[in-house]
Amino acid sequence: MNSIMERWVQTCRRELLDRTLIWSHRHLLHALREFEHFYNGHRPHQGIANARPLHPLPAPIDDPDTLARLDIRRRDRLGGLLHEYQHAA
Repeated sequence: MNSIMERWVQTCRRELLDRTLIWSHRHLLHALREFEHFYNGHRPHQGIANARPLHPLPAPIDDPDTLARLDIRRRDRLGGLLHEYQHAA
């Protein structure tokens, strides 16, 4: 468990705290809560051969016209420090 927490703390520090000026205790708690939701919920966890766990990789897109029609939405968290990407339904 210690190694798991060490990795989480290092990731939190590298991706959040080293890039953010914290103003108060309340601001710190808000930033950590947002990062926790991002890290545990949306952050892409990779498996063997960079495949997403339990999901096969999608087929590659070879047609440039199909690439132009992709509808991908970006949601910024923590003022644009963290980004979440989703395909539109």
